Amino acid sequence: MAQTTVKLATRVLIVDDHPVVVSGCRALFAADASVKIDQADDAKSGHRAFLTRKPDVTVIDINLPDVSGFELMRRIRKDDPDAKIIMFSMNDDPAFVVRAVELGAQGYVSKADDPRTLVKAVRKVAAGDNFISPQLAEAVTFSAASIKANPASQVSARELEILRLLGRGDKIVEVADALGISYKTVANTTSLLKQKLGAKNHSDLIRIAVELGLG
Repeated sequence: MAQTTVKLATRVLIVDDHPVVVSGCRALFAADASVKIDQADDAKSGHRAFLTRKPDVTVIDINLPDVSGFELMRRIRKDDPDAKIIMFSMNDDPAFVVRAVELGAQGYVSKADDPRTLVKAVRKVAAGDNFISPQLAEAVTFSAASIKANPASQVSARELEILRLLGRGDKIVEVADALGISYKTVANTTSLLKQKLGAKNHSDLIRIAVELGLG
């Protein structure tokens, strides 16, 4: 007698602090019993959920209330280098798409896309493929020169995260606390960022962060 193979549901963890977005994501997959949705609303709870629930695909908003989706991705990939991650953001700057891929994301979807794009991304990434929204993929292809010139392409993932936290108004001591690093490390990195980005002073650095859409 032949054995019946039971297909396990694809577990998807969505890390986003906007209830409307999460509800929309749940609705997208509501009719599909082969997908099980879990959620978290910040990086800390998202990291904890990843470790305890072991999702097949993790969908992460870049702008989270504690630390960014980039930082959460870094932490997750440190624990599991094979984690399948899709970045999900309102920021459709091609430089951020490239940075996400460089940091290990298998997918990038803009919140401005047709909602069905996220469904397609989850299925592709769960199957082991990569996925970037078609319009974003085209933008990346046609703006290689501008991406190279973008200041965001000159900084590391950790520098980008420090810049983002400064841009939203955090003090150096608050940045250090959020990232679990020393005050001195943040202060030194801030000085280095001023040199890299041509900022005249701390206020100028914050202005640049805001202009880059990091604040």
